[in-house]
Amino acid sequence: MTPTEERPRKLPPAVVVGLDNMTGLQTARILAGYQIPVIGIAADPDHFACRTNVCQALLYADTASPAFLDTLEQLGPHFTEKAVLFPCTDLAVLNISAHRDRLAPWYHIVLPEHNVVEMLMDKTRLAIYAQEAGFAIPATRLLGNRADAVRAAAELTFPCILKPAVKAPDWHEHTGDKVHRVEDGRALLALYDRFRRWADLLMVQEWIPGPDANLYSCNCYFSRDSEPLVAFIARKLRQWPPEAGTSCLGEEVRNDEVLHESLRLFAGVGYRGLGYVEMKRDERTGRHYLIEPNIGRPTGRSAICEAGGVPLLYTMYCDAIGLPLPENREQRYTGVKWIYLRRDLQSAFYYWRRGELSLRDWWHSIRGPKAYAIYAPHDWGPFWADISTTLRKGARSLRRKARRRVPPPGTVVPSVKP
Repeated sequence: MTPTEERPRKLPPAVVVGLDNMTGLQTARILAGYQIPVIGIAADPDHFACRTNVCQALLYADTASPAFLDTLEQLGPHFTEKAVLFPCTDLAVLNISAHRDRLAPWYHIVLPEHNVVEMLMDKTRLAIYAQEAGFAIPATRLLGNRADAVRAAAELTFPCILKPAVKAPDWHEHTGDKVHRVEDGRALLALYDRFRRWADLLMVQEWIPGPDANLYSCNCYFSRDSEPLVAFIARKLRQWPPEAGTSCLGEEVRNDEVLHESLRLFAGVGYRGLGYVEMKRDERTGRHYLIEPNIGRPTGRSAICEAGGVPLLYTMYCDAIGLPLPENREQRYTGVKWIYLRRDLQSAFYYWRRGELSLRDWWHSIRGPKAYAIYAPHDWGPFWADISTTLRKGARSLRRKARRRVPPPGTVVPSVKP
C-alpha cells in the first residue's frame, strides 16, 4: 500500500511517545502520511517538534520517567481498538518494556522480551554478548571506580570514546552528548571524575579510525517470529558534533557485511520490533566494528528508508494490527539521501574551516533526491521554530560575550605604553 491508497477501515491510532525530538517528529509525519491517526506525547511544549500539524492530539508528560505511563493508561480506554505504540527515546522504550503488562489492554507493544531489551541497551552486557558471539567490537574497558580509569588510561590506545553503560536520566540531564572523545590518559581521568556522578558504570572504547563516511547503519524490523521483514543500509556522510555526534547527512548505500552482521545480531537473541545497528569500517584494515544498536524505536534515519521506497514504520504498524504487509519492502539502492539542513551547515562549516571541505564538495554531497529531517512543505511550523530558537540562542550567546568584554563601571583599565 501507499500513503494515497484508500483504507478498508478506519485505522487505529499510533501513539508517538517522545514527539519532542527529531525522531519523534519524523515518525509522526511518516505515519500520518499513511492516513494513520497520530497522537503525540511530549515532555517539552516549547520544543520545535511540538509545532507540527500532523498530530490529531498532543499530550504532555515527563517521557524521561515512568510518569508518562499514567498518561497512556488514562488515554487507553478512549480507543475503540488497540493503538500502536512508537516510543522514540531509549528511556521510553525501557519504561514501556518494563511495564508492558499495564499497557497491554490498550496498546500493541512491539518489543522483544524485556531481558533482551535490557541486555541490548546495557553496553556492558552487549559487549560481553558480542564478544561471545564473535562480533568485532572496539577494545573496551569498564570503569567501575577510579582505579579502573587509571588502568584504562595506562593500557588503552588513544583517542578513545567515553560513554555510560546505560544512559540514565542523570546523564541526559547533565550532558547533551551521547559520547565524549578523549585524546589521552589525562583527559580520560578528568572526564571520568566529571561524569562518574551521573552514571553507575562508565565504559571507554578505543576509537576506530576513519571519517564520518565510514559509519554504516542498518534500520530493520523483525516480526514476532524473529523474521526480518525490512532491512535498509545507509551511511553517514557528516554528523554534528563532528566525529562523535548524530548524523546530519546520510545516504543509502549497499554494504552486505553490515547487513549480514546486523541481522545476525538481532536474530541471535530472538528479536522482535524495530532495530538499528551502527558499524564503523576501520580505515586501516577495512574491518567493520560494532559501535552500538538502538532498540525498539525509530531512529533519525528511519526517514531515509521511506524516501528510498521502503516502508519501515508502516510495516511495523501493519504487522502489529494484522493488516496485509506492504509489498515493496526490499531495498533498491537508489542512492537517496537524508539531511538535517541546519546541523549539516554547522558540520560543513567546521570541515571548511579545517580545509577539508570546499563549497563545491558540499554542494555535490547534498545533491540528488533526499528526505529532510525538519523541513516539510506541508508542515512548516517545526522548521521555522527550529530556526528561530537557534537564532535566539545565538543572539543570547553574543550578548553574553559582549558583556564579558565590556569592563564594569569604575574599572581602571591600565594603559599600554608605546
